[in-house]
Amino acid sequence: MAALGCKPGRSFTVPDWSTNARLISADAESQRCASQRLRHEARALRSETANQAKWDERDNQTRLAERISSVSRWKETLDKCLADVDEEIDALAKVKEAAERALQAKNLSLDVAMECLTLRDGRRAIEVVRDPAEEQLHKEVNVIHKAKRELQQRVNEALEQLCLLQEARQQLSFDHRGKVEALEIDRTCLSLNVNSPNISFKVNPTRIPDGSTAVEEWEQNSQHNKDHAEEEMKASTKLREAIVLAIAQTDHELEAQRAATEFALRKRIREVERAYDELKWQEQNTLEEIAEMEEDIRRLEEDIRRKMQDLKVAHTRLETRTCRPNVELCRDQVQYGLTDEVRQLEGSIRALKLKLAEAQAALDALHRQLHRVQTDVSRKALSLVLEHKCMDGRRKLVVPAEKFVPRVDTFNRTTNRGASPPRA
Repeated sequence: MAALGCKPGRSFTVPDWSTNARLISADAESQRCASQRLRHEARALRSETANQAKWDERDNQTRLAERISSVSRWKETLDKCLADVDEEIDALAKVKEAAERALQAKNLSLDVAMECLTLRDGRRAIEVVRDPAEEQLHKEVNVIHKAKRELQQRVNEALEQLCLLQEARQQLSFDHRGKVEALEIDRTCLSLNVNSPNISFKVNPTRIPDGSTAVEEWEQNSQHNKDHAEEEMKASTKLREAIVLAIAQTDHELEAQRAATEFALRKRIREVERAYDELKWQEQNTLEEIAEMEEDIRRLEEDIRRKMQDLKVAHTRLETRTCRPNVELCRDQVQYGLTDEVRQLEGSIRALKLKLAEAQAALDALHRQLHRVQTDVSRKALSLVLEHKCMDGRRKLVVPAEKFVPRVDTFNRTTNRGASPPRA
Protein backbone atom coordinates (compact mmCIF):
# COMPACT_ATOMS: atom_id res chain seq x y z
CA MET A 1 0.00 0.00 0.00
CA ALA A 2 2.89 2.25 0.74
CA ALA A 3 4.29 1.56 -2.77
CA LEU A 4 1.05 2.43 -4.46
CA GLY A 5 1.06 5.66 -2.68
CA CYS A 6 4.39 6.74 -4.25
CA LYS A 7 4.03 9.25 -7.09
CA PRO A 8 6.49 9.77 -9.95
CA GLY A 9 8.90 12.60 -9.56
CA ARG A 10 7.64 14.29 -12.70
CA SER A 11 4.42 14.16 -14.65
CA PHE A 12 3.88 15.10 -18.32
CA THR A 13 1.02 16.84 -20.02
CA VAL A 14 -1.22 15.19 -22.58
CA PRO A 15 0.27 17.24 -25.43
CA ASP A 16 3.74 16.09 -24.39
CA TRP A 17 2.55 12.52 -24.40
CA SER A 18 1.00 12.91 -27.87
CA THR A 19 4.07 14.66 -29.24
CA ASN A 20 6.32 11.87 -27.98
CA ALA A 21 4.13 9.22 -29.63
CA ARG A 22 4.18 11.09 -32.94
CA LEU A 23 7.97 11.45 -32.79
CA ILE A 24 8.44 7.75 -32.14
CA SER A 25 6.10 6.87 -35.00
CA ALA A 26 7.86 9.30 -37.36
CA ASP A 27 11.28 7.95 -36.42
CA ALA A 28 10.10 4.40 -36.98
CA GLU A 29 8.68 5.31 -40.38
CA SER A 30 11.92 7.07 -41.34
CA GLN A 31 14.01 4.15 -40.18
CA ARG A 32 11.87 1.71 -42.17
CA CYS A 33 12.23 3.83 -45.29
CA ALA A 34 16.00 3.97 -44.86
CA SER A 35 16.08 0.24 -44.27
CA GLN A 36 13.97 -0.45 -47.37
CA ARG A 37 16.19 1.80 -49.47
CA LEU A 38 19.28 0.05 -48.15
CA ARG A 39 17.78 -3.34 -48.89
CA HIS A 40 17.00 -2.33 -52.45
CA GLU A 41 20.53 -1.02 -52.90
CA ALA A 42 21.99 -4.21 -51.40
CA ARG A 43 19.90 -6.38 -53.75
CA ALA A 44 20.98 -4.31 -56.72
CA LEU A 45 24.62 -4.53 -55.64
CA ARG A 46 24.31 -8.28 -55.11
CA SER A 47 22.85 -8.74 -58.55
CA GLU A 48 25.49 -6.53 -60.14
CA THR A 49 28.42 -8.18 -58.35
CA ALA A 50 27.04 -11.66 -59.05
CA ASN A 51 26.76 -10.92 -62.75
CA GLN A 52 30.19 -9.30 -62.80
CA ALA A 53 31.76 -12.27 -60.97
CA LYS A 54 29.98 -14.72 -63.26
CA TRP A 55 31.17 -13.00 -66.42
CA ASP A 56 34.66 -12.47 -65.02
CA GLU A 57 34.91 -16.17 -64.18
CA ARG A 58 33.54 -17.16 -67.59
CA ASP A 59 36.01 -14.83 -69.31
CA ASN A 60 38.88 -16.25 -67.30
CA GLN A 61 37.70 -19.79 -67.96
CA THR A 62 37.79 -18.96 -71.67
CA ARG A 63 41.21 -17.37 -71.31
CA LEU A 64 42.51 -20.41 -69.45
CA ALA A 65 41.11 -22.74 -72.11
CA GLU A 66 42.69 -20.66 -74.86
CA ARG A 67 45.98 -20.56 -72.97
CA ILE A 68 45.90 -24.33 -72.48
CA SER A 69 45.23 -24.76 -76.18
CA SER A 70 48.13 -22.46 -77.07
CA VAL A 71 50.55 -24.19 -74.68
CA SER A 72 49.36 -27.59 -75.91
CA ARG A 73 50.09 -26.62 -79.51
CA TRP A 74 53.59 -25.54 -78.56
CA LYS A 75 54.06 -28.71 -76.52
CA GLU A 76 53.10 -30.83 -79.52
CA THR A 77 55.46 -28.80 -81.69
CA LEU A 78 58.27 -29.31 -79.19
CA ASP A 79 57.41 -33.02 -78.96
CA LYS A 80 57.88 -33.40 -82.69
CA CYS A 81 61.02 -31.27 -82.67
CA LEU A 82 62.49 -33.32 -79.82
CA ALA A 83 61.75 -36.53 -81.69
CA ASP A 84 63.40 -35.12 -84.81
CA VAL A 85 66.46 -34.03 -82.82
CA ASP A 86 66.74 -37.46 -81.17
CA GLU A 87 66.49 -39.11 -84.57
CA GLU A 88 69.15 -36.80 -85.98
CA ILE A 89 71.45 -37.37 -82.97
CA ASP A 90 71.11 -41.11 -83.45
CA ALA A 91 71.76 -40.83 -87.18
CA LEU A 92 74.79 -38.59 -86.70
CA ALA A 93 76.16 -40.82 -83.93
CA LYS A 94 75.91 -43.83 -86.23
CA VAL A 95 77.67 -41.99 -89.05
CA LYS A 96 80.32 -40.80 -86.60
CA GLU A 97 80.82 -44.39 -85.44
CA ALA A 98 81.20 -45.46 -89.05
CA ALA A 99 83.80 -42.73 -89.56
CA GLU A 100 85.64 -43.83 -86.42
CA ARG A 101 85.57 -47.43 -87.61
CA ALA A 102 86.89 -46.34 -90.96
CA LEU A 103 89.56 -44.23 -89.25
CA GLN A 104 90.53 -47.11 -86.98
CA ALA A 105 90.64 -49.39 -89.98
CA LYS A 106 93.22 -47.16 -91.61
CA ASN A 107 95.63 -47.92 -88.75
CA LEU A 108 95.89 -51.53 -89.88
CA SER A 109 96.52 -50.53 -93.47
CA LEU A 110 99.14 -48.00 -92.39
CA ASP A 111 100.83 -50.43 -90.01
CA VAL A 112 100.99 -53.13 -92.71
CA ALA A 113 102.33 -50.69 -95.31
CA MET A 114 104.98 -49.40 -92.92
CA GLU A 115 105.90 -52.93 -91.88
CA CYS A 116 106.24 -53.96 -95.50
CA LEU A 117 108.51 -51.00 -96.17
CA THR A 118 110.59 -51.88 -93.09
CA LEU A 119 110.83 -55.50 -94.18
CA ARG A 120 111.88 -54.46 -97.65
CA ASP A 121 114.61 -52.27 -96.16
CA GLY A 122 116.15 -55.50 -94.89
CA ARG A 123 116.98 -56.54 -98.39
CA ARG A 124 120.65 -56.71 -99.33
CA ALA A 125 122.80 -55.83 -102.31
CA ILE A 126 121.16 -55.89 -105.71
CA GLU A 127 117.82 -56.75 -104.21
CA VAL A 128 117.55 -53.28 -102.76
CA VAL A 129 115.77 -51.75 -105.72
CA ARG A 130 113.17 -49.05 -106.12
CA ASP A 131 110.66 -51.30 -107.81
CA PRO A 132 106.98 -50.61 -108.62
CA ALA A 133 105.87 -52.44 -105.44
CA GLU A 134 107.84 -50.08 -103.22
CA GLU A 135 106.54 -47.09 -105.15
CA GLN A 136 102.99 -48.33 -104.57
CA LEU A 137 103.74 -48.80 -100.87
CA HIS A 138 104.95 -45.20 -100.56
CA LYS A 139 101.88 -44.05 -102.45
CA GLU A 140 99.67 -46.12 -100.14
CA VAL A 141 101.26 -44.54 -97.06
CA ASN A 142 100.58 -41.05 -98.47
CA VAL A 143 96.99 -41.96 -99.37
CA ILE A 144 96.39 -43.43 -95.88
CA HIS A 145 97.77 -40.34 -94.15
CA LYS A 146 95.56 -38.12 -96.26
CA ALA A 147 92.52 -40.32 -95.56
CA LYS A 148 93.20 -40.33 -91.82
CA ARG A 149 93.52 -36.56 -91.71
CA GLU A 150 90.25 -36.11 -93.54
CA LEU A 151 88.39 -38.72 -91.47
CA GLN A 152 89.75 -37.36 -88.21
CA GLN A 153 88.58 -33.90 -89.19
CA ARG A 154 85.13 -35.29 -89.97
CA VAL A 155 85.00 -37.16 -86.65
CA ASN A 156 85.91 -33.98 -84.77
CA GLU A 157 83.25 -32.06 -86.68
CA ALA A 158 80.70 -34.77 -85.88
CA LEU A 159 81.62 -34.70 -82.20
CA GLU A 160 81.25 -30.94 -82.10
CA GLN A 161 77.93 -31.15 -83.97
CA LEU A 162 76.69 -33.79 -81.54
CA CYS A 163 77.47 -31.41 -78.68
CA LEU A 164 75.54 -28.65 -80.45
CA LEU A 165 72.60 -30.99 -81.03
CA GLN A 166 72.65 -32.07 -77.41
CA GLU A 167 72.69 -28.44 -76.33
CA ALA A 168 69.74 -27.65 -78.61
CA ARG A 169 67.95 -30.71 -77.26
CA GLN A 170 68.53 -29.59 -73.69
CA GLN A 171 66.99 -26.23 -74.50
CA LEU A 172 64.02 -27.94 -76.14
CA SER A 173 63.67 -30.37 -73.26
CA PHE A 174 63.80 -27.57 -70.70
CA ASP A 175 61.16 -25.64 -72.64
CA HIS A 176 59.09 -28.81 -73.03
CA ARG A 177 59.19 -29.54 -69.29
CA GLY A 178 58.07 -25.98 -68.63
CA LYS A 179 55.17 -26.42 -71.03
CA VAL A 180 54.14 -29.67 -69.34
CA GLU A 181 54.22 -28.06 -65.89
CA ALA A 182 52.36 -25.00 -67.14
CA LEU A 183 49.68 -27.22 -68.70
CA GLU A 184 49.25 -29.13 -65.48
CA ILE A 185 48.95 -25.91 -63.48
CA ASP A 186 46.52 -24.25 -65.91
CA ARG A 187 44.38 -27.38 -66.14
CA THR A 188 44.27 -27.49 -62.36
CA CYS A 189 43.21 -23.84 -62.32
CA LEU A 190 40.58 -24.54 -64.97
CA SER A 191 39.10 -27.32 -62.85
CA LEU A 192 38.80 -25.14 -59.72
CA ASN A 193 35.39 -23.90 -58.55
CA VAL A 194 33.79 -22.71 -55.32
CA ASN A 195 33.29 -26.31 -54.22
CA SER A 196 36.95 -27.28 -54.69
CA PRO A 197 38.56 -28.40 -51.40
CA ASN A 198 41.91 -26.67 -51.93
CA ILE A 199 40.82 -23.06 -52.41
CA SER A 200 41.84 -20.44 -49.83
CA PHE A 201 42.86 -16.82 -49.45
CA LYS A 202 46.48 -16.08 -50.41
CA VAL A 203 48.84 -13.30 -49.42
CA ASN A 204 49.16 -10.74 -52.20
CA PRO A 205 48.01 -13.05 -55.04
CA THR A 206 47.98 -10.21 -57.59
CA ARG A 207 51.72 -9.60 -57.32
CA ILE A 208 53.91 -10.03 -60.40
CA PRO A 209 56.31 -12.91 -59.65
CA ASP A 210 60.00 -12.40 -60.25
CA GLY A 211 61.10 -13.68 -63.63
CA SER A 212 57.74 -13.10 -65.28
CA THR A 213 57.83 -12.61 -69.06
CA ALA A 214 55.48 -11.16 -71.61
CA VAL A 215 53.52 -13.42 -73.94
CA GLU A 216 55.61 -12.20 -76.87
CA GLU A 217 58.83 -13.13 -75.06
CA TRP A 218 57.37 -16.52 -74.15
CA GLU A 219 56.47 -17.29 -77.75
CA GLN A 220 59.75 -15.88 -79.07
CA ASN A 221 61.69 -18.13 -76.70
CA SER A 222 59.92 -21.29 -77.90
CA GLN A 223 60.23 -20.20 -81.53
CA HIS A 224 63.92 -19.49 -81.02
CA ASN A 225 64.51 -22.91 -79.47
CA LYS A 226 62.64 -24.59 -82.33
CA ASP A 227 64.46 -22.58 -85.02
CA HIS A 228 67.82 -23.20 -83.37
CA ALA A 229 67.20 -26.95 -83.22
CA GLU A 230 66.11 -27.02 -86.87
CA GLU A 231 69.24 -25.12 -87.91
CA GLU A 232 71.43 -27.59 -86.03
CA MET A 233 69.57 -30.51 -87.62
CA LYS A 234 70.13 -29.06 -91.08
CA ALA A 235 73.83 -28.61 -90.32
CA SER A 236 73.96 -32.17 -89.00
CA THR A 237 72.31 -33.54 -92.13
CA LYS A 238 74.86 -31.79 -94.34
CA LEU A 239 77.68 -33.07 -92.15
CA ARG A 240 76.37 -36.63 -92.32
CA GLU A 241 76.31 -36.46 -96.09
CA ALA A 242 79.86 -35.10 -96.10
CA ILE A 243 81.06 -37.86 -93.73
CA VAL A 244 79.45 -40.60 -95.81
CA LEU A 245 81.02 -39.15 -98.94
CA ALA A 246 84.43 -38.90 -97.23
CA ILE A 247 84.25 -42.53 -96.08
CA ALA A 248 83.32 -43.69 -99.57
CA GLN A 249 86.06 -41.64 -101.22
CA THR A 250 88.81 -42.75 -98.83
CA ASP A 251 87.75 -46.38 -99.10
CA HIS A 252 87.74 -46.15 -102.88
CA GLU A 253 91.22 -44.59 -102.96
CA LEU A 254 92.62 -47.33 -100.73
CA GLU A 255 90.91 -50.17 -102.57
CA ALA A 256 93.52 -50.18 -105.34
CA GLN A 257 96.29 -50.55 -102.75
CA ARG A 258 94.87 -53.66 -101.11
CA ALA A 259 94.45 -56.28 -103.82
CA ALA A 260 97.34 -58.74 -103.33
CA THR A 261 96.67 -61.31 -100.67
CA GLU A 262 93.32 -60.42 -98.97
CA PHE A 263 91.91 -63.96 -98.84
CA ALA A 264 94.61 -65.42 -96.53
CA LEU A 265 94.45 -62.51 -94.05
CA ARG A 266 90.66 -62.72 -93.92
CA LYS A 267 90.86 -66.41 -93.13
CA ARG A 268 93.38 -65.99 -90.30
CA ILE A 269 91.62 -63.09 -88.66
CA ARG A 270 88.29 -64.92 -88.87
CA GLU A 271 89.82 -67.82 -86.90
CA VAL A 272 90.92 -65.53 -84.08
CA GLU A 273 87.69 -63.59 -84.15
CA ARG A 274 85.63 -66.76 -83.86
CA ALA A 275 87.45 -67.60 -80.65
CA TYR A 276 87.01 -64.03 -79.50
CA ASP A 277 83.29 -64.09 -80.30
CA GLU A 278 82.92 -67.40 -78.46
CA LEU A 279 84.45 -65.90 -75.36
CA LYS A 280 82.29 -62.84 -75.70
CA TRP A 281 79.29 -65.17 -75.84
CA GLN A 282 80.49 -66.86 -72.66
CA GLU A 283 81.01 -63.48 -71.07
CA GLN A 284 77.47 -62.42 -71.95
CA ASN A 285 76.01 -65.65 -70.55
CA THR A 286 78.03 -65.23 -67.35
CA LEU A 287 76.83 -61.65 -67.00
CA GLU A 288 73.23 -62.80 -67.45
CA GLU A 289 73.73 -65.51 -64.82
CA ILE A 290 75.24 -62.94 -62.44
CA ALA A 291 72.23 -60.70 -62.98
CA GLU A 292 69.85 -63.57 -62.25
CA MET A 293 71.83 -64.59 -59.17
CA GLU A 294 71.83 -61.01 -57.90
CA GLU A 295 68.06 -60.91 -58.37
CA ASP A 296 67.68 -64.18 -56.43
CA ILE A 297 69.88 -62.79 -53.66
CA ARG A 298 67.72 -59.69 -53.54
CA ARG A 299 64.62 -61.85 -53.23
CA LEU A 300 66.24 -63.95 -50.49
CA GLU A 301 67.13 -60.79 -48.59
CA GLU A 302 63.58 -59.52 -49.05
CA ASP A 303 62.17 -62.82 -47.77
CA ILE A 304 64.46 -62.62 -44.75
CA ARG A 305 63.27 -59.08 -44.05
CA ARG A 306 59.65 -60.19 -44.31
CA LYS A 307 60.29 -63.14 -42.00
CA MET A 308 61.97 -60.79 -39.52
CA GLN A 309 58.90 -58.58 -39.56
CA ASP A 310 56.67 -61.62 -38.99
CA LEU A 311 58.97 -62.64 -36.13
CA LYS A 312 58.65 -59.19 -34.61
CA VAL A 313 54.86 -59.53 -34.72
CA ALA A 314 54.99 -62.94 -33.03
CA HIS A 315 57.41 -61.68 -30.38
CA THR A 316 55.23 -58.64 -29.72
CA ARG A 317 52.12 -60.79 -29.39
CA LEU A 318 53.84 -63.13 -26.93
CA GLU A 319 55.24 -60.27 -24.90
CA THR A 320 51.95 -58.38 -24.90
CA ARG A 321 50.06 -61.46 -23.67
CA THR A 322 52.31 -61.62 -20.59
CA CYS A 323 50.44 -58.54 -19.37
CA ARG A 324 47.19 -60.51 -18.86
CA PRO A 325 46.06 -60.23 -15.22
CA ASN A 326 45.88 -62.96 -12.60
CA VAL A 327 44.43 -66.25 -13.74
CA GLU A 328 44.01 -64.93 -17.30
CA LEU A 329 47.75 -65.51 -17.72
CA CYS A 330 47.25 -69.09 -18.84
CA ARG A 331 49.16 -71.15 -21.37
CA ASP A 332 46.35 -71.49 -23.87
CA GLN A 333 46.38 -72.68 -27.47
CA VAL A 334 47.24 -69.17 -28.61
CA GLN A 335 50.37 -69.23 -26.42
CA TYR A 336 51.47 -72.58 -27.84
CA GLY A 337 50.61 -71.48 -31.38
CA LEU A 338 52.62 -68.26 -31.09
CA THR A 339 55.56 -70.16 -29.59
CA ASP A 340 55.50 -72.64 -32.49
CA GLU A 341 55.26 -69.74 -34.94
CA VAL A 342 58.36 -68.11 -33.43
CA ARG A 343 60.30 -71.37 -33.72
CA GLN A 344 59.16 -71.91 -37.28
CA LEU A 345 60.09 -68.35 -38.25
CA GLU A 346 63.50 -68.62 -36.60
CA GLY A 347 64.12 -71.87 -38.44
CA SER A 348 63.02 -70.32 -41.72
CA ILE A 349 65.26 -67.32 -41.17
CA ARG A 350 68.24 -69.58 -40.45
CA ALA A 351 67.57 -71.61 -43.59
CA LEU A 352 67.15 -68.48 -45.70
CA LYS A 353 70.35 -66.95 -44.32
CA LEU A 354 72.21 -70.18 -45.04
CA LYS A 355 70.88 -70.23 -48.58
CA LEU A 356 71.74 -66.52 -48.91
CA ALA A 357 75.32 -67.25 -47.88
CA GLU A 358 75.49 -70.06 -50.43
CA ALA A 359 74.06 -67.76 -53.11
CA GLN A 360 76.56 -65.03 -52.29
CA ALA A 361 79.37 -67.57 -52.46
CA ALA A 362 78.07 -68.70 -55.84
CA LEU A 363 77.90 -65.08 -56.95
CA ASP A 364 81.51 -64.56 -55.90
CA ALA A 365 82.45 -67.65 -57.88
CA LEU A 366 80.61 -66.26 -60.91
CA HIS A 367 82.46 -62.97 -60.59
CA ARG A 368 85.75 -64.85 -60.43
CA GLN A 369 84.75 -66.83 -63.49
CA LEU A 370 83.72 -63.64 -65.28
CA HIS A 371 87.13 -62.18 -64.50
CA ARG A 372 88.75 -65.28 -65.98
CA VAL A 373 86.60 -64.98 -69.12
CA GLN A 374 87.28 -61.27 -69.51
CA THR A 375 90.98 -61.85 -68.98
CA ASP A 376 90.88 -64.51 -71.67
CA VAL A 377 89.02 -62.10 -73.96
CA SER A 378 91.84 -59.60 -73.51
CA ARG A 379 94.34 -62.35 -74.24
CA LYS A 380 92.47 -63.26 -77.40
CA ALA A 381 92.59 -59.62 -78.47
CA LEU A 382 96.33 -59.67 -77.95
CA SER A 383 96.51 -62.98 -79.83
CA LEU A 384 95.03 -61.22 -82.84
CA VAL A 385 98.01 -58.87 -82.82
CA LEU A 386 100.46 -61.74 -82.29
CA GLU A 387 98.96 -63.67 -85.20
CA HIS A 388 99.73 -60.73 -87.44
CA LYS A 389 103.37 -61.01 -86.35
CA CYS A 390 103.43 -64.60 -87.58
CA MET A 391 102.31 -63.71 -91.05
CA ASP A 392 104.66 -62.96 -93.91
CA GLY A 393 104.59 -59.63 -95.68
CA ARG A 394 101.31 -58.70 -97.21
CA ARG A 395 99.28 -61.53 -95.68
CA LYS A 396 98.07 -59.00 -93.11
CA LEU A 397 96.07 -57.29 -95.82
CA VAL A 398 94.24 -60.38 -97.07
CA VAL A 399 90.94 -59.03 -95.63
CA PRO A 400 89.79 -55.41 -95.91
CA ALA A 401 91.03 -53.76 -92.77
CA GLU A 402 87.75 -52.11 -91.78
CA LYS A 403 86.19 -55.53 -91.20
CA PHE A 404 88.66 -56.07 -88.41
CA VAL A 405 88.33 -52.75 -86.65
CA PRO A 406 87.54 -53.22 -82.95
CA ARG A 407 84.12 -52.14 -81.81
CA VAL A 408 84.44 -48.56 -80.63
CA ASP A 409 82.20 -46.78 -78.15
CA THR A 410 81.19 -43.60 -79.94
CA PHE A 411 81.32 -41.30 -76.95
CA ASN A 412 83.71 -43.09 -74.54
CA ARG A 413 86.12 -44.01 -77.33
CA THR A 414 86.88 -47.37 -75.69
CA THR A 415 87.63 -50.58 -77.57
CA ASN A 416 86.74 -54.15 -76.76
CA ARG A 417 89.92 -55.55 -78.27
CA GLY A 418 93.11 -54.36 -79.86
CA ALA A 419 93.30 -54.95 -83.60
CA SER A 420 96.30 -52.94 -84.74
CA PRO A 421 99.15 -55.21 -85.83
CA PRO A 422 102.61 -54.67 -84.35
CA ARG A 423 105.27 -52.69 -86.10
CA ALA A 424 108.31 -54.57 -87.27
